[in-house]
Amino acid sequence: MKKKTIRTGIIGTGFSASFHYEAVCKVHGVNVEVVGAHTVDLEGGRKYAEKRGIRFFEKLDPLLDEVDVIHVCVPPIAHEPISVAGLERNKFVICEKPLTGYFGDGTPDFHWQRADKQVALDAALKSIDRMLAAEAQSKGKLLYAENWVYAPAVQKEREILEKTGGQILWIHGEEAHSGSHSVDYAYAARCGGGVMIGKGCHPLTAALYLKRVEGRVRDGKPIRPKNVSARTHAVTRLKNFRDEGHIRKDYYDIDDFSVMHVEFDDGTMADIIASDIVLGGIHNWLEVCANNHRAVCNINPNTALMTYNPVEKNFADIYVVEKIGTKQGWACTSPEEDWFTGYPQEIEAFYRTIAYGDPLEGDIHLGADAISTIYSAYVSADRQGAAVDVKTY
Repeated sequence: MKKKTIRTGIIGTGFSASFHYEAVCKVHGVNVEVVGAHTVDLEGGRKYAEKRGIRFFEKLDPLLDEVDVIHVCVPPIAHEPISVAGLERNKFVICEKPLTGYFGDGTPDFHWQRADKQVALDAALKSIDRMLAAEAQSKGKLLYAENWVYAPAVQKEREILEKTGGQILWIHGEEAHSGSHSVDYAYAARCGGGVMIGKGCHPLTAALYLKRVEGRVRDGKPIRPKNVSARTHAVTRLKNFRDEGHIRKDYYDIDDFSVMHVEFDDGTMADIIASDIVLGGIHNWLEVCANNHRAVCNINPNTALMTYNPVEKNFADIYVVEKIGTKQGWACTSPEEDWFTGYPQEIEAFYRTIAYGDPLEGDIHLGADAISTIYSAYVSADRQGAAVDVKTY
């Protein structure tokens, strides 16, 4: 079969825009032409485009005129307006996580810790409704870029569920490290909350996805979250936090530790931890306890390669693994980190959906359920862990 050619544009030129571009370059089932990039940071945008040999667009509309697909790789506050703009132009929209959220009341003294979380939940749900309405009227689709869904370990668990018909009884998972490098991440008004949305969305969405798969296989309909209980903490903003220089602590108003307990509509559950107070590199894992098997998805770190380096400078030019504090001693050196975390598989799958109509695993409804669960969890945390019902899509 002759490969189709799809024209694409990158919106945003930061961290996620870099790995999106790299993943696009690895797509093999579709001819993808990267037309150019757009960002409000004109200087940074021009450097990003020049480095990759693509065009830079100072405005969004001219880029939309020339592409079939856009990658939304901007801070979460801009996810909805850019995604809707693309859908209204009948473009396919690949939107980074989290799908959308609540970004404050617009006042300069907005502070997440003092915010009414019920207001935040209501606003986030309205944002979801607007995005769903835009997709319903569009010839395009929104493809939700949650890489954990496409991580090889999670996809292997999907295969196990499909072939054995297993019942998931309990899922528990975690994403943790010593703090994001993003300036925007420190402010809820830019990112929609703290660690519970910024990191918790990864293992949570993977858990929601696997329960959908389970229900789809056995009963023909997805199993959805019913309610959630949660607690959040801001450990690095405590007056008695002792800073040794290893953990980021300059957050303005966000939570840096959270735990969610999700009950599904079949009575089973998931427990999700997200943290910015863990040293030693990224800790990304999901464990599935089923009635006929158990699976531990070690996304990062894993032991595909172990290295021992006696002298730090020996590995000065060698990438070891994300967020590791030192390259000296033993390390879980990742031979291909993007592959283990699912980025190339995700983008390959998306372009096969766009070009050939292949089934879509990471759709807008999965992203919407994650947002609804997380903001319901923030309401729960404000109520000292009382269970809060989750609206599903």
